[in-house]
Amino acid sequence: MPRGVIDIEEINGPEMQAFKNTGTPEDLPFSINKIGHVVLKVTDIKRSVEFYTQVLGFRVSDVYPDSMIDGKMIFMRCNNDHHGVALVGGAPHESKNIELHHMAFEVSSLDEVLRAREHLEKHSVRILFEGRRRAGVQIAVEFLDPDGHWLEIFWGLDQVGPHDQARPPEEWVEEFSLEGAIDNAPVGQDTTLKDPSLRNK
Repeated sequence: MPRGVIDIEEINGPEMQAFKNTGTPEDLPFSINKIGHVVLKVTDIKRSVEFYTQVLGFRVSDVYPDSMIDGKMIFMRCNNDHHGVALVGGAPHESKNIELHHMAFEVSSLDEVLRAREHLEKHSVRILFEGRRRAGVQIAVEFLDPDGHWLEIFWGLDQVGPHDQARPPEEWVEEFSLEGAIDNAPVGQDTTLKDPSLRNK
């Protein structure tokens, strides 16, 4: 069949119907609201920042120098979320693929982040990080999907108005556990749990 021609029989075939009928459990302990941000690896960080700001209208919220991450990292926003896209330099120039660093999913509450951690552990998902990184100060659990894509479930991302400045680096509070992130919150972040029993002791 010529490319671009729709094969209705194939679309309605048993394999495609099986995908369409894939169910989602009703009893998940968390609910993803949206794709919160995507982090891309780029070959020329300056060129990419110029494209995202000058062509697409993103605003820069924060930057990490090479001393914090190889290739630098630029956090950009298109709404009040601290970042919707972030760029990491240093992708190989010869790469023929678009390079994904990680993708993040927002949930509505801190309790859901803790329940997500427990859920991932029950399903033997490899957790790479939990706690709070730096810019944006969101609390997150980071893990791998079956193909090794780095994913994140987070809550509490800073909100930054179109003409506001992001919080200064002096207010970033990095923590390497969810409990540490709860106990050591940055200015303005309320880490009170609705269900304190979700904490690991």
